Amino acid sequence: MTDRSQYPVVEARGISKRVSSPEGELELLRDIQFSILPGEAVAVLGASGSGKTTLLGILAGLDTPSAGTVLIEGADLFALGEDGRAGVRREAIGFVFQSFHLLPTLTAVENVMLPLELAGRADARVQAEQWLARVGLERRLRHYPRQLSGGEQQRVAIARAFVTRPRLLFADEPTGNLDLATGRRVIDLLFEINREQGTTLVLVTHDDKVAERCTRRLRLDGGRLRGDA
Repeated sequence: MTDRSQYPVVEARGISKRVSSPEGELELLRDIQFSILPGEAVAVLGASGSGKTTLLGILAGLDTPSAGTVLIEGADLFALGEDGRAGVRREAIGFVFQSFHLLPTLTAVENVMLPLELAGRADARVQAEQWLARVGLERRLRHYPRQLSGGEQQRVAIARAFVTRPRLLFADEPTGNLDLATGRRVIDLLFEINREQGTTLVLVTHDDKVAERCTRRLRLDGGRLRGDA
């Protein structure tokens, strides 16, 4: 059995991403290299178009690089097939998105149950109800996303991300669709649960105040890594 403690949780090795456009080839990322240790909270900062979301997609194996590779707990994502990458995501990774990504035909509790049901867990409903109570939504179990506020939908998404107890959490602008006050409450909750669970966090944001709460900050500019502090 592989000893995960000897590896960085995430390691980017020379990641580049190029795409074709009517104006010619665009370079979205160029030679990105860094590693993230267990338990770190790392912010990925940069202006719109700097490559933050593209990088996050590659780190999660949802997109493929033009060059380079990503290691998750020592496993080379791009030496695996799509099924293998999906297995790594299912085993180790949770996600929180800017646009929530809740299934509109499922209730709050059903949305949170889904990843556990896909993993064959018999206690899916019990765990989902407990996590919704943890994020303050015990009275919203049977509400559909359209019946919830933006802040409530993001809290459902946080519960869904943590219900599988992932070792690594990717969060892509999790407060981007929320007003300032609601966003502050949601980010407080995200960091609180992340500390409780000891999860490694990679947080994409354009907000310096949010980034300051992380232990490290990676700054992208024009697809290049300009700072690591």
